[in-house]
Amino acid sequence: QVQLTESGGGWVQAGGSLRLSCATSGRASTIYNVAWFRQATGNVRENIASLMLGRNAAYYTDSVKGRFTISTNNAKNTFYLQMNSLRPEDTAVYYCAVAGPTMKFDAWGQGTQVTVTV
Repeated sequence: QVQLTESGGGWVQAGGSLRLSCATSGRASTIYNVAWFRQATGNVRENIASLMLGRNAAYYTDSVKGRFTISTNNAKNTFYLQMNSLRPEDTAVYYCAVAGPTMKFDAWGQGTQVTVTV
C-alpha cells in the first residue's frame, strides 16, 4: 500500500508560480505512473499531468501545456508539479495520485487548495 502526502498549495496572484509536492511512502517500488489531478468547484476531477516512470514520458492536458511541469525526485520518493503563469481558471483542489501495474490510480493524496486571484 502506498501513502501520499501533498503540500505546497495556497494563494497566488495571476501570473505567479507555485510548486506542489507529493511525498510517497509505503510500497513505492510498485509505482508505475504518477499524476496530478484537479477539481474545480462544480466540475469533475480531471487528470492534468502524468508521468510514466522509467519511460520519462509525460502527459499534459492542453490547458496547462507549456505552463506546468511534472517531475520526480527518486531519492526523496517525491514528485512535483511546478505551476507557472497561473491563471484564475487554475483555481481548484489539486490531488496527486499513483498507479501500479494495473495503471489504475488507486492511491490518492489528501488534496491541496490552489487559489489564483486576479
